[in-house]
Amino acid sequence: MSVTNSDVVDFISISPKGDVVLTISDHLEWNNNEHILILQDKINAYLRFIESGDIYQQYPEARDRNIMVEVVVKYDPDSNGKIFLDRVKEILNEAGYEFRFRILEG
Repeated sequence: MSVTNSDVVDFISISPKGDVVLTISDHLEWNNNEHILILQDKINAYLRFIESGDIYQQYPEARDRNIMVEVVVKYDPDSNGKIFLDRVKEILNEAGYEFRFRILEG
């Protein structure tokens, strides 16, 4: 499971506050624009999973809960990566979903 496999939802969980969290595991370095395209494909696949209703078929506990897409990155994003992630947050928020990214610690 990783950002490079857009056909798979890496992780689904319920947060302590009750949100459904769809997590993307991103191990790639931010040294080229290909990374952004790969991540964009993965995020789009997650949106298709949500908007098609497949999430409720495969994970019935998601029904009637807020949905968050989380990207967990191994490396700190460069300036282009930060711009991209900020834009993703805007778009997902407008669509009614939460978005966050964090750097994997350790």
